[in-house]
Amino acid sequence: MRRAIIHTSAMDERDAFLRVRDEGHRVTMTYKEFANDSVDGAKEHEIVVSDFDETLKLLAAAGLQYDAYQETYRENWRLGDVEIMLDEWPWLDPFIEIEGPDENSIRIAAEVLGLDWQKAVFGGVANAYAEQYPHIGDEGKREINKWRIIKFEDAPPVLLANEV
Repeated sequence: MRRAIIHTSAMDERDAFLRVRDEGHRVTMTYKEFANDSVDGAKEHEIVVSDFDETLKLLAAAGLQYDAYQETYRENWRLGDVEIMLDEWPWLDPFIEIEGPDENSIRIAAEVLGLDWQKAVFGGVANAYAEQYPHIGDEGKREINKWRIIKFEDAPPVLLANEV
């Protein structure tokens, strides 16, 4: 998948962003806002659009240039009304994301999959990087959210080098 992320100062104040994502079989535009890092802390509004590049051109014409480009791999599965995604991001071990209608359905899916709820990480992908690279701390998480390009073919950023 490829994503283009747009931030504005108003969105940054609300820990939010606009994303255009090409999933291969469909293209979506999403407004995502994080109230907190909890199982239900992320709120999003999503629509399907017809074309990744044309959507970015339309947004640019309106003064909304993307400020980050990200590549990932994702495999989607369903368990009842819960969506389970196996995500791969550059420089990060694969991880599972679970989305469902409520916390209880997500907990049940995690249990069925044999996952330890106590090890769950909530919030944006910067939290997953911080979990795997604990030496980066909160300042590193803020820096990850500012990375302009995240691509598999690129070398890992210095920030992710192990502590000396």
